[in-house]
Amino acid sequence: MPKADIHPEWYPDAKVICNGEVVMTVGSTQPEINVEIWSGNHPFYTGTQKIIDTEGRVERFMRKFGMFDSTTSADEKQQ
Repeated sequence: MPKADIHPEWYPDAKVICNGEVVMTVGSTQPEINVEIWSGNHPFYTGTQKIIDTEGRVERFMRKFGMFDSTTSADEKQQ
């Protein structure tokens, strides 16, 4: 028999709140969960993810593994 009064209270319909609006409900030990990022506004899941090329790292990687045509430069591809 489990001990009484040692487990936290369970909220089966806890609200997940992002930017002041309820985005989903989940089971939790807290009645409300405030988050800044969730799958509905994260760039990876929304398809707005951008690759930031710092100092030509992406180009160097592409050349290293043969995914980049060495005859054309990056400037020519952008035009």
